[in-house]
Amino acid sequence: MRPYDVILKKRNGKKLSKEEMKFMVMGFVNGEVPDYQMAAFLMAVYFKHMDDEERYDLTEIMSSSGDTIDLSQIPGVKVDKHSTGGVGDKTTLVLAPMVASCGLPVAKMSGRGLGHTGGTVDKLESIPGFQTALTEEKFMDNVKHHGIAIVGQTANLAPADKKIYALRDVTATIDEISLIASSIMSKKLAAGADGIVLDVKVGSGAFMKDISSATDLARAMVDIGKRHGKETVALLTDMDKPLGLTVGNALEVEEVIETLKGKGPKDLEDLCVELGAQMLRIGRISPDLDSARKTLRESIESGKALDKFRELVEIQGGNPGVTDDLSILKISSKTHEVLSPTDGYVYSMDAEKIGIASMTLGAGRARKEDKIDLSVGIKLLKKTGDRVQKGEALCVLYYNDDGKVNDSIESILKAYTLKDVKPKHVKLVHGVVQ
Repeated sequence: MRPYDVILKKRNGKKLSKEEMKFMVMGFVNGEVPDYQMAAFLMAVYFKHMDDEERYDLTEIMSSSGDTIDLSQIPGVKVDKHSTGGVGDKTTLVLAPMVASCGLPVAKMSGRGLGHTGGTVDKLESIPGFQTALTEEKFMDNVKHHGIAIVGQTANLAPADKKIYALRDVTATIDEISLIASSIMSKKLAAGADGIVLDVKVGSGAFMKDISSATDLARAMVDIGKRHGKETVALLTDMDKPLGLTVGNALEVEEVIETLKGKGPKDLEDLCVELGAQMLRIGRISPDLDSARKTLRESIESGKALDKFRELVEIQGGNPGVTDDLSILKISSKTHEVLSPTDGYVYSMDAEKIGIASMTLGAGRARKEDKIDLSVGIKLLKKTGDRVQKGEALCVLYYNDDGKVNDSIESILKAYTLKDVKPKHVKLVHGVVQ
């Protein structure tokens, strides 16, 4: 078998066998297939696509290319949650303690942020002392005894995907459904959960800009999960505007704590309840979605969810006092209000531009090796549908570098569209694929 033959076959639109794909993928990982031939293969897939069986095979090959996590020693059904990435998306930090406090074990591996979307691991590291790198033994021990652990992904989890993604990133082959679906699901399968809940973002701040393409991606991932024997469900959720009112690491943790106290933004709490309800249903904690929603709301009202978050912080080396004293979070004291240039309603927001504005201040990475500033970000004062007067603040920038403020302001002003008419209400959850 030669790489040339596999590339030619896919270029001509023919179906590949599992052996042919394994030859290409593992050959690339082992250095036997050069990057220029792998790039040609990826471009062939980009234009000719893969069918359901090919996606299943590719996902399995990548998920088994390195370490896999065995969660069988943890009692109960283990349910993982994954978001395709958005602006202000801090759902894991609210959702994990909520569902764990309801009796569902949470063994979560999360990533760092790249580009205009934030990463769960970075947000957690804004809590002084919090450790996101645990040994596998400590990770398992925390889940068994405390019902919760959130850590960074191990370096050798689905290494084939990591290497292929880096090549896709520089060869304009990122946005192809089969490649996206197999990339995400290979890591989810390697992480060992019994069930998977997917939060597929759609809108200006998401990877998928329209409902049609988001639905295609959701169906592809759900199909892969089911073919691998995992109960899988996907929610299509709105990302035309940031989730909640904060963008940036320590700022988002502050909002998470307020939400767990029942004082957070409605959209953030509502989305966590919808995702959590699916998790409790799959995890056999609740018999149906309505009872699951009720249980989750009660976890906030009773303080159980906040107690579980405090416990998570403490067992992973952080300062648990942060739940009572938000000043423990290092948020920049330098602020700047971005003022509205006119009267009107916020008719729409470009969430991606707001994410870029936050990244410009230092809250995100343009490249994986960039160092981020956990103390900076944006607090939104006006969102879609809100009335605003000329000269009234749209948002507040938290910054440390004066030289970055003007570029961030420019991006913010481009993100807001103001009109005389109030926009139609947009649903938080556009649909469910299962």
